[in-house]
Amino acid sequence: MKTYAAAASALLALAGCSSGKDDAPPPAPAAAPAPVNPSVGGAAMPADRTIAANAAAAPNLTTLVKAVTAAGLVETLSGPGPFTVFAPTDAAFARLAPGTVDALLKPENKASQTKLLTSHVVPGALTAADLSARVAAGGGTATLTTVQGDPLTLSVTEGHLTLTDVGGNKSYVETGDVRQANGVVHVVNGVLVPRLG
Repeated sequence: MKTYAAAASALLALAGCSSGKDDAPPPAPAAAPAPVNPSVGGAAMPADRTIAANAAAAPNLTTLVKAVTAAGLVETLSGPGPFTVFAPTDAAFARLAPGTVDALLKPENKASQTKLLTSHVVPGALTAADLSARVAAGGGTATLTTVQGDPLTLSVTEGHLTLTDVGGNKSYVETGDVRQANGVVHVVNGVLVPRLG
């Protein structure tokens, strides 16, 4: 009995000597690999570059880049954000009425350029999963407010995220979740038109 008591006392003494400070911490869990960005127009989209830099590299976003440059928004889209940008393709701009893009890019129409472009931007970095969750929570639709101040109605049509502007024009996400250093870009197949006036 004395031997057992002595052994128990020794174990307690040893346990008391361990402060935990010298114990090695458990190994950190392995970091999940960063998701690979989809390409846009065949161009790689590094996630550590800004929205403005990646857009400039995409061969199917040249009209958007010209409009952003003409409106003086390159610095904004290079800033910290975060922003979610619904980026219309060149084909989307080509579907506008003839002469619309040429008129839009004229220096005297800078206010209209800015209004149109900021109708494609919402605050925050919203992934496709975030957008879909909002639609589900809203019972089939959700409303986003653009930087311009107009509402965009978000829904899902045959599995595609769909944006409807104030005039009822629809635009579908063609390439989603293009992560950027300052937000997320979703490439869309239509131009969203802001409220007039």
